Amino acid sequence: MGVLLASGAQAQSDPLPSWNDGAAKQAIITFVSDTTTQGGPKFVPPAERIATFDQDGTLWVEQPMYSQVMYILESVPRLVKAKPELAKVAPFSTVLEILKGDHAAIAKLTLPDLEKLAFATLTGMSVDTFNAEVKKWLAEAKDSRWKKPYTELTYLPMQEVLKYLRDNGYKTWIVTGGGQDFVRQYAEQVYGVPPEQVVGSATGTTYSYGKDGKPFLTKEPKLLLDNNNAGKAEGIHLMIGRRPTMAVGNSTGDQQMLEYTRAGDGARLSMLVLHDDATREYAYGPAQGLPATKVGTFTQALYDQAQKQGWTVISMKNDWKKIFSFE
Repeated sequence: MGVLLASGAQAQSDPLPSWNDGAAKQAIITFVSDTTTQGGPKFVPPAERIATFDQDGTLWVEQPMYSQVMYILESVPRLVKAKPELAKVAPFSTVLEILKGDHAAIAKLTLPDLEKLAFATLTGMSVDTFNAEVKKWLAEAKDSRWKKPYTELTYLPMQEVLKYLRDNGYKTWIVTGGGQDFVRQYAEQVYGVPPEQVVGSATGTTYSYGKDGKPFLTKEPKLLLDNNNAGKAEGIHLMIGRRPTMAVGNSTGDQQMLEYTRAGDGARLSMLVLHDDATREYAYGPAQGLPATKVGTFTQALYDQAQKQGWTVISMKNDWKKIFSFE
């Protein structure tokens, strides 16, 4: 009984129980301790405790396709139903082929195609209509591998980090290349991050009045903020107004956010998640000889930069005891 009580007390005292003991876990604990110890040389005042997290591939699964891209693709049939002529026009016709099971057709979609599809499915409606459609999709859509809602495919170790930081006076922000309005629909429920602490790629909105005289906002096909690469640092300045003391990402799209964070004075922590666990999740890079990918690319150059600049690389395979809460 004494042993059980002792082990229980030890488990409660560990803020990151899903992490294996190692350099990554120690870096987080040391950083939090250093920055929250009153009178210490690395103390950070509560108002300046800002931690930013990429979402796709950092907080939840991004393979084989970003979840928002799946939302865009699965929204095309609804669009075609309203405008039947689109069924014979690329890239809408290509998406219909993909949804019928022709996975090879995915390779036909170019970046301009995806942008065209995004504007067609994510704009041209009221903000309220969009929000309702996203929530409906999230409640019904399931990942092809685990057959679970996307909102359950969040990384338990990262959820523990978010909570640990908030318990120590940090504000946690999501800074994502994904759509700001899309992520705001579930960020609070899934991550404990309120919508006002989500910075993402954003389109314009137009204010107008309905037939009943009530005002509403319409989403317009005009990109205001491309919140990826250098856009992440620019978005942080625009939306947060403070340089983060900690930033976590997983791909080349996060490079500038990590650089910007690290360039500040005082204690700083920049981290990258390396997907190197093909059994429990996915393995991709091409850093460290892992398979190359267009989704969440982590190049060897980025890995080398992390080593050179003192960023912490988190090995999913070696640093995480559990990946998902349902394991």
